[in-house]
Amino acid sequence: MTDAELRPANAMPPSDKALIVVRDLVKEFPIRGGGLIKRTVGHVHAVSGVSFEIRAGETLGLVGESGSGKTTTARAVLQLQRPTSGSVVFEGRELTTLDDRQLRDVRRDMQIVFQDPYASLNPKMPINDIIAEGLKVHGLWDKSGPDKVAGLLREVGLRPEHSNRYPHEFSGGQRQRIGVARALALEPKFMVLDEPVSALDVSVQAGVLNTLSELQERLNIAYLFVAHDLSVVRHISDRVAVMYLGKLMEVATSADLYTRPMHPYTQALLSAVPIPDPTLERQRERIVLHGDVPSPINPPSGCRFRTRCPKAEEVCATTEPPLAELEPDHFVACHFPEVVEVGLAEDVPVSVSR
Repeated sequence: MTDAELRPANAMPPSDKALIVVRDLVKEFPIRGGGLIKRTVGHVHAVSGVSFEIRAGETLGLVGESGSGKTTTARAVLQLQRPTSGSVVFEGRELTTLDDRQLRDVRRDMQIVFQDPYASLNPKMPINDIIAEGLKVHGLWDKSGPDKVAGLLREVGLRPEHSNRYPHEFSGGQRQRIGVARALALEPKFMVLDEPVSALDVSVQAGVLNTLSELQERLNIAYLFVAHDLSVVRHISDRVAVMYLGKLMEVATSADLYTRPMHPYTQALLSAVPIPDPTLERQRERIVLHGDVPSPINPPSGCRFRTRCPKAEEVCATTEPPLAELEPDHFVACHFPEVVEVGLAEDVPVSVSR
């Protein structure tokens, strides 16, 4: 395939069906130093030029190792952390130029479920008040409010008669369901799910994931699903984006990514997955990544994965590869992409090391 045939992801015109379009998103955190008079001595490059779009009713899974910038990306999309530069367009409206008052109206349609169900709920408020708080803040609380709270609790598989209880009286899975109910109260069109099941037991994870899938199918909500566990992402996602050190390495449909990965980083992650067939397990070649993830304060030049990549050559150090569409809906940021047939079974557990 020639360079002329590669289409950079940033050059893609926004899809008419896209609910949210993110282009060249950058988030840097200043490092302060200098004693009494603080000055900026460097930056943490948490997110560097990330671009993607999510359609209504679609789930985009965002995966990567700890410190890759997944959560920062999600929070910057919601403007919980203002991006350093870039564009976030929600329903045709540019969010990065809105002030806090203007954002308040948009937040009704954009909600988040946080990772830790033990820390994200106010321990001094009963569940009824936690779920109703958003309705009251946005002036949507009326005499039908109690019935709506009861309906939301039923929606996520909890009993309405327990609404006067406090968070400490619920299990971890139940608390996460309460977090989902709180996010659903304002009937959002887009939700960020920041590792919503990572703090839960495996037996509880399936129930929460099934609830999220059923709600999406019924309410047509778009999800940005942030996780390190690739088996969870595969279960719920339509498309998957693989992130490494603030950059997107590969974006593809879930079926393509798990069976025909093109980027060496994605291939290395999937090569560590055990196959429940001793013969196939002995025959396949494992890809071992050497070294540690570089510091985001001083990321490598060119391709950020090159310091650990088995295919790295001189061009990888001097030229950053664009995230280009090599096959329909399959984008890869690599100078030497190569399709590897993985063929993992649906029930094979896949997890990124933390």
